[in-house]
Amino acid sequence: MTAKFIALFMVLAIATHLIRPLGLPGLKKRRDFWKIGVGAFVITMLIVLIRP
Repeated sequence: MTAKFIALFMVLAIATHLIRPLGLPGLKKRRDFWKIGVGAFVITMLIVLIRP
């Protein structure tokens, strides 16, 4: 359940960033949306590995 929530949140963050850049450090341009996707992938894999 947690991994699905994070995935949904990250998809919404990517969509929002493509419409209007978030302005966070490292996310100032629209073409930086892939960084959010990589972060979501890493977090999801950590959750899957930690989960019993």
